Amino acid sequence: MRRCLAVGLDCYLCLLAAGLLVRFCLNFGGTGRAVALLAVQLVALSFANQVLLTMAVRASAGKLIMGVRVIRLPDAGRPGFRRLVLRWLYGLLWLPLGPWRRLRHGPAAHSGPERPPGRPAEPPEDLAGVRQVRSSDLRTYRAAIRRRTD
Repeated sequence: MRRCLAVGLDCYLCLLAAGLLVRFCLNFGGTGRAVALLAVQLVALSFANQVLLTMAVRASAGKLIMGVRVIRLPDAGRPGFRRLVLRWLYGLLWLPLGPWRRLRHGPAAHSGPERPPGRPAEPPEDLAGVRQVRSSDLRTYRAAIRRRTD
């Protein structure tokens, strides 16, 4: 649930930034030029939030607010620039097409294999070998690793 709320906060902050940038963009003449300038600025803000901020503090703005961190698998380390860029491009270009693919191919194409009753669902895989975890769980994991090596 935290992950979904973090994504919603990131979207809200992006829309807020767009609202603030619209007035600035309208001063640049025609509508086409203003829309192109706004699109470029929003992509740059998205990149800064999802890649640069995540490199610096392991979370985007929405994830920071919700207490979620992004880690590299399998060692729970800091994800690198390449992994974060791949993840950002996936979210920017591939995920928005999900509803369209579902409508075109039907829900049966994306239901996946059935799991036995009582068995928990596998955690969702994330592109580029990164995962989102709660900050408190990451601290607990690191403390357990330190105790094990001592």
